[in-house]
Amino acid sequence: MTHKYKSHPWHGIAIGENAPQVLTAFIEIVPTDTVKYEIDKESGYLKIDRPQKFSNVVPCLYGFVPQTYCDVKIAEFASEKSGKKVEKGDGDPLDICVLTEHAITHGDIMLQAIPIGGLRLIDKGEADDKIIAVMKSDEIYNIWHDIKDVPEAMVNRLKHYFLTYKNLPGAEHPTCEITNVYGREEAYEVIERSRQDYKNKFL
Repeated sequence: MTHKYKSHPWHGIAIGENAPQVLTAFIEIVPTDTVKYEIDKESGYLKIDRPQKFSNVVPCLYGFVPQTYCDVKIAEFASEKSGKKVEKGDGDPLDICVLTEHAITHGDIMLQAIPIGGLRLIDKGEADDKIIAVMKSDEIYNIWHDIKDVPEAMVNRLKHYFLTYKNLPGAEHPTCEITNVYGREEAYEVIERSRQDYKNKFL
């Protein structure tokens, strides 16, 4: 009977038996999208969160890692690594940015991703890490094994998007800051902590 129904992308899809080295990623939005889609947590269907208000567009495939959650363990690690007081995670699954040479035209898909690093984003005092990964078997990007392999311009493009995508013109104080850009091993730790947070919350 269970195979007759669509699995919930957050709770019903496995993270992958080789995690954290290789992950299942659920992609919500792609660079051509003019609105921000995200999973409705209750139904599991993709919904429109908001139109993109300004000219910035997501520079890569963007979604989340199933069966993860950003809560206490993620906040503790963010506090430790950033030197800032971070009391909680953002209460969402762990976000992931997936780099690929291929033009994926729509979200609401799964793919296999290989983490190479991440951005430690603090959004209104909450930990909101962004794992950076390459799509498995991508013939161009599979030479990148750690964030240090990625051209600085690419990292800066990702940083710029997340530092500006919520800002309003004329706002005195930005809502987001990136405290750290970290490599593969630290990304693994973030992933494992988000899995612990998920187990503590839902299992």
